[in-house]
Amino acid sequence: MLRIGVNTRLLIKDQLDGIGWYQYEVLKRITKANPSHLFIFFFDRKFDPSFVFEENVVPVVLRPQARHPILFKFWFNHVIRKALTKYKIDVFFSPDGYICLNTNVPQVGTFHDLNFEHFSKDLRPSHSRYYRSQFPLFAKKSQHLITVSNFSKNDIIERYGVTAEKITVIYNGVNNNYCPIQKLVKDSCRNKYSAGAPFFLHVGSLHSRKNIVRLIEAFNTFKKKSRSNTKLILAGNKYDWTPAMEDALNSSGYKDEIILTGRIYQADLIELMGSALALTYVSYFEGFGLPVLEAMRSGTPVITSDCTSIPEVAGGAALMIDPFKVDAIAEAMSKVEASQELRLELIDKGKKQVALFNWDRCAEETWKVIENTHKNATIKP
Repeated sequence: MLRIGVNTRLLIKDQLDGIGWYQYEVLKRITKANPSHLFIFFFDRKFDPSFVFEENVVPVVLRPQARHPILFKFWFNHVIRKALTKYKIDVFFSPDGYICLNTNVPQVGTFHDLNFEHFSKDLRPSHSRYYRSQFPLFAKKSQHLITVSNFSKNDIIERYGVTAEKITVIYNGVNNNYCPIQKLVKDSCRNKYSAGAPFFLHVGSLHSRKNIVRLIEAFNTFKKKSRSNTKLILAGNKYDWTPAMEDALNSSGYKDEIILTGRIYQADLIELMGSALALTYVSYFEGFGLPVLEAMRSGTPVITSDCTSIPEVAGGAALMIDPFKVDAIAEAMSKVEASQELRLELIDKGKKQVALFNWDRCAEETWKVIENTHKNATIKP
């Protein structure tokens, strides 16, 4: 029996973001598929019982909450170090990539992307400094790394000098609850959020690298040319909302047609995704881009970026644009709105593309990495 320690800081009820959902989907499957092994989940706050997926999961709360770079260091290098010894951990798995630098326990970290290396000014200075100083150390210290795209694998190799053999690419899956919805539900959703009008949709945190300013500017251009009643919905929390985004919103002549929903529960998000005229996911840096697949599974056309990992995920099943060109985003909006034939073509291609990704395969391959890391480790705790 292996004793697997897991960093589960980001499993927070009703607050799962991209990496949180990754943890949820992978850990739920791994624990169920491996009943003979023990999984010790390390939380930094009171946990919701729904995250104790199986009888072989032992939840442990380790204080203090690690929500700031100073506390990140303390929690992982001291609190986790003691817990790895106390609970006799054989392998430590960290789904958000944070690693304990003061232990000989074999560790596997998932590096989703290195956005902080490319666009450090998009982050709070304290977090930017932490990521850029610590993640090279995490890469070196880990026995093995998982990442979610070949783009990110190559980026890690080039930035940190990690050998290709030390990194395994495992694609994310997509939640099966995303699916095409009935017209009655779609009409109800549009009445609720957009006064019955069609809408473009952005899903995810309203972070600078999600390109919110240019998306708003493109929507302005689209509206001026089309004079349609189509609206823009930004579905996500404003934790990383910036003055530039606020200025773009307030200066828009179509401010009343840009709807900010705040954080959305998954059931509502599924309806929003299935009701959208198109997903407008024009981020200028992604390690994967999960909403692209969620939209495809929902039968919703996708407008997305032609850079970083996104072409790898979209696979030619989306309308690809240069995210730094406002006119290109606006033109894509116009094309999708004007042509039902184009929408149907994108929907059909999306159905085929999304079939290539699933969480069961992701979990199976992740477990193989964890298991092999234990077998291959030359230094035991």
